[in-house]
This record gives sequence, structure tokens and C-alpha cells, in this order.
Amino acid sequence: MLKTRIATAAVLACLLLIVLFLLPPVAAVVVFGLVFAGGAAEWAQFGGLRGAWARAGYAILIGALLALGWYGSADPARLTLILFAACLWWTLAFLWLTLAPGRHRPVATLLGGVAVLVPAFVAMARIQTGHGVLRGPFAVLWLLLLVFGADIGAFFAGRRFGKLKLAPRVSPSKTWEGALGGMLAVAAIAWCGAAVFRIPAAAAVGFGCAVGLFSIVGDLTESMFKRAAGLKDSGSLLPGHGGILDRIDSITAAAPLYALGLFGSRMFT
Repeated sequence: MLKTRIATAAVLACLLLIVLFLLPPVAAVVVFGLVFAGGAAEWAQFGGLRGAWARAGYAILIGALLALGWYGSADPARLTLILFAACLWWTLAFLWLTLAPGRHRPVATLLGGVAVLVPAFVAMARIQTGHGVLRGPFAVLWLLLLVFGADIGAFFAGRRFGKLKLAPRVSPSKTWEGALGGMLAVAAIAWCGAAVFRIPAAAAVGFGCAVGLFSIVGDLTESMFKRAAGLKDSGSLLPGHGGILDRIDSITAAAPLYALGLFGSRMFT
């Protein structure tokens, strides 16, 4: 299972680098949109839309909202509003999975998919097509390295040291030790990023850890919805990983905060 997971990750990493660095920026945005629309087709199951046509219809609706978000976010004020609203949603999602993880309604879940997918797409698309310090494909790559570092660090630290359950009602396999291992990996990646982008190390590590914490919330939130829907994985497209959402769940929470920091802080302009 681990070998399959690593092999799939290697293929995805190669495809990711091609999209980020070889495709024209607008083409990369289109690829991002297709990925998030595919995630929407999986999210539809959480809201009780199990039929192929119903899931396709929901994916098309989300795709239209992605396009609307892309064009609407061309204005900096609207972009900031979208990103801020997304961060507020993820704060509420944290309260949801902490206080009432078993309470779900199909309509609320489907609306939640909009809040999860659209702002994250907008964040990544605007960073990829931006110009200046910490804009463009290297900035997107740093975001993804922070998120993947949190995930990989948590996976191995949890397997080796994990005892204390992090959120047993949502994801019984995740532990506090794993989360700590993930955050240590994030801090290391953030410190390296500070050296590469020539920004203050302390600020970069603090910022990176905040992004890492949001990524954990994104992971747990998708686990909450999967558990409520009676699903182990969101799909089976990616051997060893599950579905598209199983790979981008952490990104959906981390990307809006990351973009808000980049676009809203003088340190990153």
C-alpha cells in the first residue's frame, strides 16, 4: 500500500511541476479548475447526490462558480473579500467538527462545497498568475510544499509515535503526535522558504505554521463529511490515495489563508 501511495505521489508530482512551470499561466488556471470541478463531483456524494447525472450537475455548477470567482477576483478588493470570507468559513468549520461533527444536512453540505472549493481555486489561480515577490508558480509550489509537509510529517510521525487521538469522532487514525510531526515539517519548509525568498525567517515560520494548522482543519473537515456520508475515501481515481478530494482537502483550507497573507502583507509584496 505504501509503495502504491509513493508511486502515485511521484506521478502526481511530475504532473504538478509540468502544470506550474511549463504551461502558460492561464492554461494552468484551467487545469486547476478541472481539478476542483472533479473534486466537486466527489463532494456531491457528501450531500446525498449519488447518481452520475446529479454529481455531474453539481460539478458543472461549481465549475461555473469557479469561473465567476476567477473573473470577479480580478478586483483586489473583491479578492480580499473572497479570501477573508473563506478564512471565516474555515474557522466555523473548525467549530463544527469540534462541537457537532455528527450534525449534517444535505443542503448545508452542498453549500459547504461552494465555500470549500471556490475560494481555494481563486487563491491558487491568482497566485499562479500574479507578479512580484512570492507570486507565480514558485509561490504556489511553496504553498503545496507546506501542505504536503504537514501531511507527510503527520503520516510518519503518527505511525511511529501516535498514541493520543486528535479527533476520534472525525478521524480515529489521526493523533496529536502526528499533528506535531506535521507542524515540525511545516516549520522546516517555511524556514527554507524564508531563505529562498529572502524574507524574515521568524515571520515566515509563523506564517507557514498558521497555513499548516489550516491544512489540518481542511483534512479533518473532509474526514467529517466522509464519515457522515459513510465513505472511507472520496473516490478511487488515485491508487493509494483515494479520490481528488483526498489529495486537495488540506489545500482547500490552506490556500485562502496563504493567499490572504501574500496579498495582504507588505512583507510579501
